[in-house]
Amino acid sequence: MENSQIQDSYKSIAAEAKGLFKDNGSRFIAHAYPVETEEEVKEIVAALKKEYYDARHHVYAYRLGYKGDRFRANDDGEPSGSSGRPVLGQIDSNGLSDILVVVVRYFGGIKLGIPGLIRAYRTSTADALANAQIVEKIASKVYRLHFGYMSMNGVMKVLKDMGLEQKNQSFDMECSIDTTVRLSAVDTFLERIGDIEGCRAEEIG
Repeated sequence: MENSQIQDSYKSIAAEAKGLFKDNGSRFIAHAYPVETEEEVKEIVAALKKEYYDARHHVYAYRLGYKGDRFRANDDGEPSGSSGRPVLGQIDSNGLSDILVVVVRYFGGIKLGIPGLIRAYRTSTADALANAQIVEKIASKVYRLHFGYMSMNGVMKVLKDMGLEQKNQSFDMECSIDTTVRLSAVDTFLERIGDIEGCRAEEIG
C-alpha cells in the first residue's frame, strides 16, 4: 500500500526570473534560479559577482531539498538580518525549495536604514518570485533492478501497474532495468519487487 504520510511533492521554479526595486537612488536587482546543490549556488553567486563587479553587495539566500532542510541566508556586508533573512523569508512565504535568490545592490548614496533595507530586499525578491513560473517537483529514488530472464514478466507487470518508466534496459543472462520511484510509492515498490523470485532492487540515486 502507498505510504501517503510521506510528503514527496514540493514547489520550486522552472527557470531564472528577475525582479527590481529602487529606493533613493539604490537599485536592488533580484535574480531567482532553480538549483539543487550547494555547488550550483556557489557557481551562480560567483558568476553574478563577476557580472555585477561594480555593485556594492551581492546578498543571497537559498533553500534546498524536498524537505527544505538545507538553507542559508548571506548578508554580504549589509547590516546583520537586514537582507539575507528577508530574501529567505520570501522564499519561505511562497513555500519554495531548490531555489536560490541573489539580490545585487547598487548603492545610491543615501543610507536606507534597517527597515528600508528589509523592505528593499523583501520587495525585490517578491518581484522576482512573482515573475517566476512555479512548478511542482516530486522527490524520488532511482533503483536498478537485477533479475533473471524467467522473472521478466513479473518485473514488467510491477513497472506497468505502478506506471514506472524503464531506462537503461539490459537483457542478457542477467537482466537489469533502471526506474525512478516517488518516495510515497517506495515501500509498495520494494514489497512487490521483493515478492518476485530472483529479483533484487539496488538503490543508485
